Amino acid sequence: MSSPTPAGGIARLVDEQLELAAARIPALAPGAVHPSPLDHEEVVAPHAGGEAVLLGQAEASPEMAEELAVLESAPPLSDEELERQALADGGGDADPATPE
Repeated sequence: MSSPTPAGGIARLVDEQLELAAARIPALAPGAVHPSPLDHEEVVAPHAGGEAVLLGQAEASPEMAEELAVLESAPPLSDEELERQALADGGGDADPATPE
């Protein structure tokens, strides 16, 4: 007479537990699995990034086009202003003693 192997006993125990769990899970109505758009807010796709617009992979949104027009119409910065901004920025390590 052979006794059941431990692996066979474990497999049987796991199968029994899965059957018990499946019996306790209520059946879901189709509407509960995928609610209507009225039940939740739709996720809006993100707008194109500046890099994609510059590379010609996407069209600029009206807001982005307006912002680009404002930036293009701004006067150029002087060398002194660029130097002042560089010295004011601490860089990646946020240490003002080592400006970028």
